[in-house]
Amino acid sequence: MIGRKKLAGLIDHTNVRPTATNIDIERLCDEAIKYGFHVVCVQPCFVRLASRLIAGHSKVKVCTVIGFPFGTNTTDVKVFETKKAIEDGAEELDVVMNISMVKSGNYAYIEDELNRIMNVTRGVVFKLIIETGYLTVEEMRKVCDIAVRVGVDYVKTCTGFGPRGVSLEDVRLIKEFTGGKVGIKASGGIRTYEQAVSLIEAGATRLGTSHSLKVLEGAPPE
Repeated sequence: MIGRKKLAGLIDHTNVRPTATNIDIERLCDEAIKYGFHVVCVQPCFVRLASRLIAGHSKVKVCTVIGFPFGTNTTDVKVFETKKAIEDGAEELDVVMNISMVKSGNYAYIEDELNRIMNVTRGVVFKLIIETGYLTVEEMRKVCDIAVRVGVDYVKTCTGFGPRGVSLEDVRLIKEFTGGKVGIKASGGIRTYEQAVSLIEAGATRLGTSHSLKVLEGAPPE
């Protein structure tokens, strides 16, 4: 059994909805502080607000998304987004891989883009979103190889805006293909404690969800 406090420390408490408001982000940050979630994950326009609200609560970090949700921005744009996010206070980045380039078989583009973005992260935690619902097993293998080679901190399964959410098989495959050399963030459709635990048991080391409070409801107290 995974207790409530330990589980909360593995969760990226997320609101990246296109309809999110300042009030929603304030609530998100309040909840993260109260329950001890690892980070709040917000859209780039809310990074400054979240950073201000989280200031002084060192155990909670601010995360934002880059190239969200489809990853098809040019590399120059993603590099600019990254620099701006860090300037605004982001301590972790969830970067969407360019799925179109994967489908085109242009893996050199993927590797070059990741290297260019990582060159400006200055130690910020880098999570690569590969959007598993669009990928074949062989494509997953290839992008995981690249992720390990360039040195990302985590491979993340889904944006929540793709064709499906995370599956246990996604996590197991990423674990196999990365050989335990990177963390695994399971995300997309996580709504219950039982689902969260099963993903952790499969190999996930971080969870991203906008249903964090519901997930914690089923957790036993420490």
